[in-house]
Parts: sequence; C-alpha cells; structure tokens
Amino acid sequence: MPRRRRGVPPAPSPAPATIDYSLTYNEIAASGAPGAKDFVKNHGLYLLLLETPSGFSIFSLCGVYIHLPDAIQVIWLKEFQKFDDKSSAINVDTGVNKQLTEMIMKWRRPAQKLVVGKPEYKSIIETTLGIPCLYDEVVMDIMWAMKRLIRYFVPTETPELPEEDSLTMSQGLRMFLSRYGFEIEPEMVYSDIVRAAAIVFRCDAVEKDLYEHLQHLGRHLKNVSGIDYENWGTVKLATAFKIICSRKIDKSDEMFSDDVRSKLLDDADKYKDLVFPTGCIANYKKILGLNILRNDKMDQLAEFVKVARIKAEHVRVKPMLNRSLNLLQAK
Repeated sequence: MPRRRRGVPPAPSPAPATIDYSLTYNEIAASGAPGAKDFVKNHGLYLLLLETPSGFSIFSLCGVYIHLPDAIQVIWLKEFQKFDDKSSAINVDTGVNKQLTEMIMKWRRPAQKLVVGKPEYKSIIETTLGIPCLYDEVVMDIMWAMKRLIRYFVPTETPELPEEDSLTMSQGLRMFLSRYGFEIEPEMVYSDIVRAAAIVFRCDAVEKDLYEHLQHLGRHLKNVSGIDYENWGTVKLATAFKIICSRKIDKSDEMFSDDVRSKLLDDADKYKDLVFPTGCIANYKKILGLNILRNDKMDQLAEFVKVARIKAEHVRVKPMLNRSLNLLQAK
C-alpha cells in the first residue's frame, strides 16, 4: 500500500450514492448524497400523488419513514379533486393536463420530490413538469395499502381495485403478518385482514414513538432515584411515571419490586420540575388503551386468518371432489 506524502491531506471520502435516512437532518445535509440538501430544505417532506377511483389526491408525508423499516408511514391529505376524465389527466401522448398540473404545483415546494404510484407517471411527470419523482418497491407497498384503505384517507371514495391488486399481498403486509405468526398465501388475503393488520400496525407504531419518549424521560429515574430502567418496556416506564405523578400504588403496579416502588414514591417531589404530570398520566392511559385495542384486533386477525384458510381449503378441495363425482358418474 503506497504511503501518503507528509503534508498532503488525505483524499476526501466519496459522497454516498443515496441518503442515509437514519442520520439527523444536519448530517444528511452534510453527507453530499444526491438530493440531500433539497430533502433537508423541505424539512424531510415529500408530496404523494395518489390516483383514486374518481380523481387524484395530494398527500404530504415524512420521507424518512418511507425508507426506515418497521416505521409508520406519516401521511396526511392536502387536497382531493374529482376528474371527469382521468385518462386525459396524465398519459404518454399529452403529458399532464392543466387541472392536475395546477393541483401538483399548488402544494409542491421548490426541489421537493413527488411520490407516484406508477412507473409511467414517474416518466411523464419528470419529462413534462421537470419534477423529480420517486417510485420503487417501498412506494408500491404504500400505494397498495392506501388504495385498500382509501376511505380512511378520502372518506368520499370507495375502493375499486383491479383484480391484480385485489389478489396480491404487499411485501410489507406479508412481513408484518409473518412477524406475528400468520403465514398465509397472497390469495387468502381479504379486506378484513388488511384493516385489522393496519390497526395493529398503527398501535405498534404509536407505542414505538411513546417508548422513545419514555426512554428519554427514563434518564431521570437513573439520575434522581438510581433506578436501572434500560431494560424496561413501554408499559413499565409509563407506569413508573404514573406512580411518580399520582403518588399512588395500584394492584397493577406489582411489576415493580418493593424497593423500586418505595423509591418512586419517596422521590416523587424531586421530579416536580423534570416531568409534566398531565402528560405522564395521559401516556399511561394511552399505552393501556393501545394494548387493549391491539389485543382485540389480534384476536380478530387470528379469526380472520382462520376463516381465510378454511375458504382456501374449500377452494382447493372442491375441484377434487367434482373430479371424483364425474368419475363415479362416468362409471
């Protein structure tokens, strides 16, 4: 390996080919990755163009969550418009019509990326409007879920999925169901399964955000009371701060040793300027409610999957029975 001459600075590290979304905004901006500075200037937000049964919708979403595994897609509606003829709104021959162009440009910030649901939309919009677009496998999963749950995003719309969409399961849903022990074939999925899984996923995501917040507060347990909290889960952390703020021990608080319960009660006054009692009590109630809702939906999901398997078995066996009957009749 050749030695570097003394006094000559080392060659700079090459810029990454893509943005590392696990970094902070300052680190992303300084990374030199393509589009990194524009991403930060737009506060990490993308626009999303969704084709609905009767028109198009524009959504805003946090771009970081698209690329991080097992994280909620933070999406909110900006505008929905009906189109008399969707085929003329965007196509290869005429590009993007005036109505759709104005709708996109109304909400788009300079250099902001647009997430689209079809590869041809990416090509048409980039060519005619000069707007950088994002379309990949992750985006396909997002669009798949949004089309199935369109009524949650645009209440006036009703799902109208083509056959190839209605009989397929997104990779994200497949991984999610598998993580909870539900191994089913794509053709077995129906709307009840999707809705129940979406609610469980939402509960997981909200709990994850709560956990990160409570972990941040947890440092006070160590600093003030000398309590080792690093391996505690969300419920245990929320319960600890509930005890501190309410100054009460309930039967459900038996997860703690006598020593920890005593410390939480005896040191409660020391947390006065460190935590907000209203917020801590709200967090405790929220996590309990999430667990109840998730357990209820998990029970439903198990039942829905059971029904789907029975139906799939019936579909598989019926042709065999018909063939057997035909053979008997032939004899």
